[in-house]
Amino acid sequence: MPRLFCLLTALITLLGCSPVTALTPIGVAISPALGEKRAVPDRGLTIRALGGTLKSVTVTAAGHPVPGRYDRTRTEWRSSWSLRPGTDHLVTAVTTDRRVSGRFRTLTATPATPPKVDPLPGETVGVGMPIVVEFKVPVPDRAVVERAFEVVPDRPVEGGWHWFSDTQAVWRPRYYWQPGTRVRFTAHLTGLRFAPGVYGTTDPSATFVVGRNMSSHIDTATHRMTVHRDGLLAQEMAISAGMATTREYTTTSGVHLTMEKKEKVRMVSPRRKPGDPEYYDLMIDHAVRISNSGEYVHAKDNTWAQGRLNVSHGCVNARPDQAKWFFDNSLRGDPVVIVGTDRPLEPANGWGFWQLAWNAWKAGSALVS
Repeated sequence: MPRLFCLLTALITLLGCSPVTALTPIGVAISPALGEKRAVPDRGLTIRALGGTLKSVTVTAAGHPVPGRYDRTRTEWRSSWSLRPGTDHLVTAVTTDRRVSGRFRTLTATPATPPKVDPLPGETVGVGMPIVVEFKVPVPDRAVVERAFEVVPDRPVEGGWHWFSDTQAVWRPRYYWQPGTRVRFTAHLTGLRFAPGVYGTTDPSATFVVGRNMSSHIDTATHRMTVHRDGLLAQEMAISAGMATTREYTTTSGVHLTMEKKEKVRMVSPRRKPGDPEYYDLMIDHAVRISNSGEYVHAKDNTWAQGRLNVSHGCVNARPDQAKWFFDNSLRGDPVVIVGTDRPLEPANGWGFWQLAWNAWKAGSALVS
């Protein structure tokens, strides 16, 4: 008995002198939970390591990688954007001492109508070109949608978003683009909720390039238009601007942008019928639109007025051969600065976005606190 007691005492003493390391199991919290059948897409995916760190996270949806980011401590991973509706998501998370795999499915939704985006994919644009996103229906939460917008220039550019309404968001740089800048825009709208049961199912995008620097200056008082290209005088024109007998027949002063161009445009006087004073119905050649209030730079064979008098209904007209040159050489987003009238261009009149000072522009962001 004493011998057995001594052996036990020795064993206890030996064990007490030996270090013992207890492994604490590291749990993984996944939201939405694995096995979920109707996960809400706009809540995204969050994976947390409980008591350790995440070594790796892999998520795919319909075979495509789901992008995400770790936090600084690498204890949490969040999907970068909302999730694709009606889609199985495969998840694998590896921590210090375990590997968790499984799947969940997001709820099936009615697709939201995607917005219209300018510029177009692959387009070469002028140095003043904005990114214009036009939704078909009002956006329920501007801040959520703005966070889903991604603008990636290939060089540092300061810029920001401004909402002109619940259906129109516009991004512009603080200063004109540098020629040659390549820009990728993506609206990560997949999984965003636009109405009950209605979610985005596409990510509209466009990659565009800024072309040469061409800008125009029009002085309605001297009836002259000059065009500079990369700092050099490229064209000088005699023009005729709005006659200014009414507000609608007054050319707007301010920073315009070329918006579109057509070989022929039918122009009809607004709110007038045949027989009314100043009624017109004309086909106009080489028309470059610069506002939504009916202003174009276009061709007209009235050389008797060009360089001398303003006789138009608000447009700027030039000799046909020079107007054709301007038409042929214009890109969307080229600045056209007009001075000399008492009617300012409103920022929301076409692409009059450069009319807003930078602080006023930034104040139109939905993310301003």
